[in-house]
Amino acid sequence: MTIFVDESGIHKQIDHSAFALVYVEVDGREEVERKIIEIEKYCRVQTFHWSDSPWKIREQFLREVIKLPFTVKIAVFQNPIRVSEALEHLLQHLLIEKRFDALILDGKKPKWIERRIKKVLRDKGISVKNLRTVRRDSSPGVRLADAFAGLTRAYYDNPDGKSVVLWSFAKKRITTQLLGGQENG
Repeated sequence: MTIFVDESGIHKQIDHSAFALVYVEVDGREEVERKIIEIEKYCRVQTFHWSDSPWKIREQFLREVIKLPFTVKIAVFQNPIRVSEALEHLLQHLLIEKRFDALILDGKKPKWIERRIKKVLRDKGISVKNLRTVRRDSSPGVRLADAFAGLTRAYYDNPDGKSVVLWSFAKKRITTQLLGGQENG
C-alpha cells in the first residue's frame, strides 16, 4: 500500500485546513497513476491542481478519478493552525497501518517538520525509510490527494456552495474523517 498526503488551506488565518491521506494498494499503484495522467489529458490540464483549476475541471477530474481503486482519510482543522502539530495529530490518529510501501508527502518540507514526522512514525513503531517528500508535478497520487484536500476544505469553508455536489459523490471514497480533533467514521 502507498499512502499519499496533501493539505489545503494550511496558511490561512480563517476558515479551515484540510489534510488528505489517499491509500492505493501497491499492486495497483502504477495503474492508478497511469489512469490519473489519462484523466488529466481528458480534462485538458498538464497536471491537476485544485487551486489552479476552475470548477468545471475540478468536477470532471473528480468524477473520473472516483472510479479508481483507492480510499481516503480526511482531517479538518479550524484555522489558524501550526502545520507541524496538525501533521503530528493527523499521523497519530489516522495512520493506523504499520506496514506500507511508501508514505509520500506533497512538497519539500522544512527539515524540522520532517524530523517531527519521523519521530511520530518511530513512536508508532513505523519505519521512516518509507517516508518521502515529492513535488506535486512528479506524483499523480499526490495530485489525487490534492483534489480531496481541496474539495474537503472548500466544502467545510462553504457547505452550501459549489462544492456540495462534488462532496456528495466524492465522500463515498472517504472512510474516516477527523474533525477538529474528533474522529467521525
